[in-house]
Amino acid sequence: MSDIELKNIALLIDADNTTPKGIDPVLTVMAKLGQVNIRRAYGNFAKSNLANWEKITNKFGIMPQQQFDVTKGKNATDMAMTIDAIDLLNQGKVDGFGLMTSDSDFTPLVTRLRQDGIIVYGFGEKKTPQAFQAVCTRFLYIDDLIATTSGDTSKRDQSSQAELDELEALVHAAYAEAKRDEKGYARLSQLGQIAGNRSSFDVRNYGFKNLKEMFALLESYKLETRDGNHVYVKRLR
Repeated sequence: MSDIELKNIALLIDADNTTPKGIDPVLTVMAKLGQVNIRRAYGNFAKSNLANWEKITNKFGIMPQQQFDVTKGKNATDMAMTIDAIDLLNQGKVDGFGLMTSDSDFTPLVTRLRQDGIIVYGFGEKKTPQAFQAVCTRFLYIDDLIATTSGDTSKRDQSSQAELDELEALVHAAYAEAKRDEKGYARLSQLGQIAGNRSSFDVRNYGFKNLKEMFALLESYKLETRDGNHVYVKRLR
């Protein structure tokens, strides 16, 4: 199933493990997949630390799903989100999911959803365990997403050399697998698809708005626009 075919999208929010500040940019990302018709936030909203969610639920059309703590130190949020996600999957009316959480307990859920060919975007903090990030179709860091959508490009300067090396290695591998013409140019969209299939790669985690912006700043690549807006890229070294 391609991104273009997606129509009905569900955004499920683990309010205990994410920030309401990320709602606007997250919805912007999800809207590219289809209409985010299902928007639910789960948590014990009687707690003072979740008070900020009340301010945005009506503004963004989010339906709060109250989950009282059954046992001290435990909450029912994870189970409620999982049950709802599986119910939506079995109803066959949802083409894609967005999960806002940094909790690795949702790793089996994402694995199950993707087994049915469902695209799952994850949104969380950088501390999110790699196992959860890896099973998502895409995983985006909420703080970087907020900065990128607000026009703050400081993330690029803050990226460590190790992060940049990892990014370049992934890009080189995608280019090597891509179909290239006689001049060595490959379709930019194909490179993005290959990189995405290899990992939960997303350029916004590195401070870029899109693939074209990223390649324009990589000295080892050259961009060329053909036939209107079709962009091609060639490795120089």
